[in-house]
Amino acid sequence: MPRDGSPRLRRPAGAAGAPKAILLHGLAGRADVWRPFLDRAPGGWEWWDVELPWAGMTDTAWAQRSDPVDLLAEVLDGQRFDLVVAHSFTANLLTEAGSRGRFRELPAVLVSPFYRSRADEFDWTSISYYLNEFHRTFLEAMTLGETARFPQSYRTWMAHRLRDWVGPYGWMRFFDTYLRSPLLELSTTTAPRLVVVGEQDIAARPEDGRALAAALPDGRLARLPGCGHFPMAQDADGFARAVADFLTTLPSEGRRHEPEPSMELT
Repeated sequence: MPRDGSPRLRRPAGAAGAPKAILLHGLAGRADVWRPFLDRAPGGWEWWDVELPWAGMTDTAWAQRSDPVDLLAEVLDGQRFDLVVAHSFTANLLTEAGSRGRFRELPAVLVSPFYRSRADEFDWTSISYYLNEFHRTFLEAMTLGETARFPQSYRTWMAHRLRDWVGPYGWMRFFDTYLRSPLLELSTTTAPRLVVVGEQDIAARPEDGRALAAALPDGRLARLPGCGHFPMAQDADGFARAVADFLTTLPSEGRRHEPEPSMELT
């Protein structure tokens, strides 16, 4: 996978002028988290992914830089995509970017986002959980893909190592983004957004996704029972069906907007 933050084509469409979609992993994730979905991704689209600045076990300098929303914009600036699929922390960044006028008209699938509709929903218990139990999401990730074959003790060690890699600065970037979610002005986000929720998610509460879908002007909700924080891997078939159904509702389904790019940073 390229280390320069350049998007990479993972599944060609087989036809010139096909619409393009990009897959964005979450905090301490990697682009390979989308591999089960890519095997089932709807045809007629080009599917791309990218290693983001907060990819796991890479340089942590991103957390000491300025706003991660700006970092996301830097990665996507100048790219032409008709759909973005973003997971977890990155789904939050994309949502916030839309509220600021960036990616406002870009259709998106928001997977396992963090969202509260009111600031007073945050309390000291919330902070304690996300601080002291932060490693549990990484431990869940270790049950997927190649790491699933390792003993439980080793997976636990790896989860704590990922937590330590994120560190205080990375955690603060994550939780500060979460804290800002009730303050976002979502009424100007005009593009359709599908929110995908794993009903057994211990990181992003299922009610977070339901509230976000309700707050978005054109928000839709897909609930996947039995899934945790990684529905694209835990129920790749169900996730692919939800994405495919969403794509059929988009005006640009099956074609590119030429000559103008469908993604514009404003």
